[in-house]
Order: sequence, then C-alpha cells, then structure tokens
Amino acid sequence: MAGLGAGLASSLLWPKGARAAAGRQMTRSFAPVAEENALIAFGHTGPVTDGGWTTAHDLGVQAVRKAFPKLRSVYVESIPYSADATRIFRQFVAEGAQMVISTSNYGDFIKDVADRAPDVAFLECDGHNVTDNLGWFYITHWYASYIIGIAAGLMTKTNKLGYVGTFPIPSVYASANATLLGAQSVNPACTMSAIAINSWFDPQAATQAASALVDSGCDFLSGITDEPAYLRVAESRGVKAAMWNLGMRQFGPKAYVSSVVLDFAPFYVDQVRARLNGTWHAAPHFLTLADGVDRDAWGETVPPEIAARADEMRSKILAGYNPFRGPIRDNSGSIRVPAGVVMDDNMIYQWDWGVQGMTGLG
Repeated sequence: MAGLGAGLASSLLWPKGARAAAGRQMTRSFAPVAEENALIAFGHTGPVTDGGWTTAHDLGVQAVRKAFPKLRSVYVESIPYSADATRIFRQFVAEGAQMVISTSNYGDFIKDVADRAPDVAFLECDGHNVTDNLGWFYITHWYASYIIGIAAGLMTKTNKLGYVGTFPIPSVYASANATLLGAQSVNPACTMSAIAINSWFDPQAATQAASALVDSGCDFLSGITDEPAYLRVAESRGVKAAMWNLGMRQFGPKAYVSSVVLDFAPFYVDQVRARLNGTWHAAPHFLTLADGVDRDAWGETVPPEIAARADEMRSKILAGYNPFRGPIRDNSGSIRVPAGVVMDDNMIYQWDWGVQGMTGLG
C-alpha cells in the first residue's frame, strides 16, 4: 500500500459527453469531509507499472493527488479475485477511508464490504451493482475499437485479423466484436481468429499467441492485454497491430496503427470532489468517446486516406450515430440483433457471444 496526496488545478471537470448508464440513481447523501481529513483508497487489479490498464488508472490517481494536495490517498496493487480482496477492502474501511475505488470488477468481494460500511462511498470499475453507497463506471471502448477496425479492414491483405484475448468475458467480446464489425463494414471478407491467454498480463503467453496468429495468416493483430508483447511480434514479423489502454507506438513504430486509449483522470477528480463536497451519489456511469476513451493518434505507416476514412466514422459517432445495428449474426450464423435494432451501451456492456466471422471466442 502506498500514496500521499499532492496538487493540480481543480479546473479538471467531469467530461461533458459522459453520461450515466440506464439504472437506478441512488439518493443516499454523505457528509462533506475536509480535504485535509480525507482518505481515498484505490484497489488495483495489476501493478501500476504494467504500462497498460493499471498504469492508466494510476494516472487518474496521480491527478487526484495533484487536484487535492491535502488529502491522503492509498492504493494496493495486484489485488486477487479471492477472499483476499474482501480483506483488503475491509482494511481500507478500517483505516478510515471515506471513499474506496476499485479499478476492476470485484463483484461480491467489494459489494459485501460496501453493504457493511454504509457511510463509505464505493465505486467499482466494470461493476454491475448499484446500491445506496456503491456505484460503478466503465469506458465505452467499443466505439474506438470499431474505428480502428475500419483501418484494419482497409489495411489487411489476407483479410485475416488476429486477436490476443484474455478471458471470455463481455469486455473482451465487445472489444473483439467491435474491431471485426468495423473491419467488415468496409471489407466484408474479413474474419478474426482469437486466442485467449487467460491473463491480463502474461507477456510470454501473449507473444506465443501472437506468433501463432501470424503463422496462421493474420496480418493485423489487436487485443486487450495490459502490455505490448504482441506489438513487438507484429513489428518483428512485418504485420500491423492496434493496442489497448495507452499509446504504445514506441514498442513497434512500423507495426503500430493506433490504440484504444483511456483517460480516467477527469472522472476520478470529479468523483473525489463530489465526495469531499458531500454531493456524491452512487450511480452507474459510462465514459464516452472523446470523454474518457478514444483512439490514439494514427501510426506513422497508416496511409492518410485510410485514417481519414476511419475518422469519418469517429465524427459520425461523436455526432450521435451508433454503428452497432442489426442485422448482426453470431459465429454460428444465427441472427442475434435483428434488422432495425441498435445495440445501446448497456447491451454491448453485456455482450457474451462472438459475431459472424469470429473464431476462438464462443
């Protein structure tokens, strides 16, 4: 556990485009707390030096420290998905934290603690529970993935895309499906082979998966891992790749196409400010395109005309267009989203099946 607070102008505001997801808005109020008396605790799923997911969240923690230099902040890295998580969240409460933020989905491990600490505000990334004192937030990364998928569909020569996945869970389905659907929107012949490595951070497994995908004919790699192993493979094998979490072009500048980049800082600063002011309420939140998540600047080898074609869709999405519209078939050929139906963020957030042309994810 580590962390002491430090300061940045408090002009960081809640992203204008971010919106609450459909769900029950709670009305429980929390007493204001003076900044110098405040303790904010963060529970991380990985190490803050992973260069990916946890690093992105740690940048948000650093923004909180800068915005509120008098408060204390603590964090624990690499919290397991086990009873140890419950113990750590309980310890945060015992130390006097007024707010506990988990940077991954800990389900009942955090909910059980929240239920027993009604005077503490809890916020869970990628969560699904909303109670009087527990809310959740997540990024709508599927739009950035769709945009990058358009570039993939225009750049591939084999029409075979590869995906280095982690676990068969909705966030992975949404990422892979969105990339493939974006590619198919400009190149219907595109297919995607996915390999799940059953870890968020396993460079050796990611390297092996990426090598196998390239060996099978994939000339464009994407994924959702927390480190750049498969980008290094793409660079060495002369294929293209798109990354996740942060910009990673330095690990493969010729292969790098773009990345789904995350920015939790404005949201974290806003939520902590609300807790200090006594105006925080438990609620669900989606951080939207250009307001918490976006595509990174295009790589140096992306042709300008392809970048422009993909960014036409980005502009449409920012104007309110949703590209996830039926008919959409699953990888057995059955229609899952009928014509005329648009998948909203809540539907995509629960995606648990692979689209047509996908192999390796059920």
